Amino acid sequence: DVDLVESGGGSVQAGGSLRLSCVVSAYIYSSAHCMGWFRQGPGREREGVAAIYVGAGVTYYARSVKGRFTISQDHAKNTVYLQMDSLKPEDTAMYYCAADTSHRIMTAIQALGPSGYNYWGQGTQVTVSS
Repeated sequence: DVDLVESGGGSVQAGGSLRLSCVVSAYIYSSAHCMGWFRQGPGREREGVAAIYVGAGVTYYARSVKGRFTISQDHAKNTVYLQMDSLKPEDTAMYYCAADTSHRIMTAIQALGPSGYNYWGQGTQVTVSS
């Protein structure tokens, strides 16, 4: 069984939009404290893009995407979304969804750090052409 399944990736031109979805197993979602979206481009380290506290709905964004990306959640569907607008070529990467079930209180920096999460999806590719 796969606990987190991402979808919605694809190829778009600069300035375009995509919406990524992450369907989370009921077991994981019921235990999740924080959900995050991360990305990893060729030859680059995995970086946090956005995070949301499942209960309170508090959100955090990387400076590079703030104002362009929006993270949201649908509790009824156990799904977390990442709406990506005004896409740039530098947004090209594999995008991953992750869940933290530790219930630690994390700072914004920690919430956008990969080490804070213990469940990961397999990723969906986003390619932005100029």
